[in-house]
Amino acid sequence: MKYGVAVRNMGPQSTAATIRACAAAAESLGYDALFVSDHLCIPPDQTEGSGGRYLDVLTTLAYLAGITKRIRLGISVLVAPYRPPVLTAKQVATIQELSGGRLILGIGVGWMKPEFEALGVDVRQRGRATDETLRVIHHLFRNQASAYQGDLVKFPAFVFLPCPARPEIWIGGNSEKALTRVLEFGDGWHPMMSADRLKPAVFQLKQQLASRHRSNVEIVVRRGMKFDDISAAKAKLTAELDAGATYFILDLGRYRSEKEFAAGAETFIQKVAL
Repeated sequence: MKYGVAVRNMGPQSTAATIRACAAAAESLGYDALFVSDHLCIPPDQTEGSGGRYLDVLTTLAYLAGITKRIRLGISVLVAPYRPPVLTAKQVATIQELSGGRLILGIGVGWMKPEFEALGVDVRQRGRATDETLRVIHHLFRNQASAYQGDLVKFPAFVFLPCPARPEIWIGGNSEKALTRVLEFGDGWHPMMSADRLKPAVFQLKQQLASRHRSNVEIVVRRGMKFDDISAAKAKLTAELDAGATYFILDLGRYRSEKEFAAGAETFIQKVAL
């Protein structure tokens, strides 16, 4: 199992100094990746915990790419319908290029209706828009100067450079449509469900992958964890592994400082990680 850790790009912890210190701690501890979370327009009644302060995820990852050397950089997850597909592909390619191929692109359809409204995006079309974004990303990373005619987007041939290796794409979501996206577009699946629900879902996904002669994909879970009982924490992690998880993102919640983040990250990696 591989281990990543979520860094808060929201709330009072999202200062440049705190983010730098948390990133340095995670990299020095040997974590595989740092993860940030996507919101653009927080409604006033949803600001608890963040105060409405959110750093844009792609800009934050570009910043993290410049202050780290080894650790990978992920999004858990990018809400695809919020952004134009071609622009998203260009930003993704730029981060992938400048980071030396360290990007992990988690993608989901989103859920917060007021956020869609603030952005002028039809929430009812979020699934179609996500599929279109995924198709555009695959098209541009696979073809040079090739026109595209899609369901919602079309464009003439243009030069898509730089064009590094396409980053890993992890599909977020629990639904059957999310699983369909994994089969068509994904290198990983990033659901939000308990271990007891995850196990049969992973079995189903593996059957579908085998029927398409595809190799298994990364199975990603993101969990909070308490460290007052290390044995219980280990048992929780073992249950995730038994359910089929291959990648564990540690979410340390609303840590108060970079010191608290580093202490939690160190305890997990040294005393809990299998």
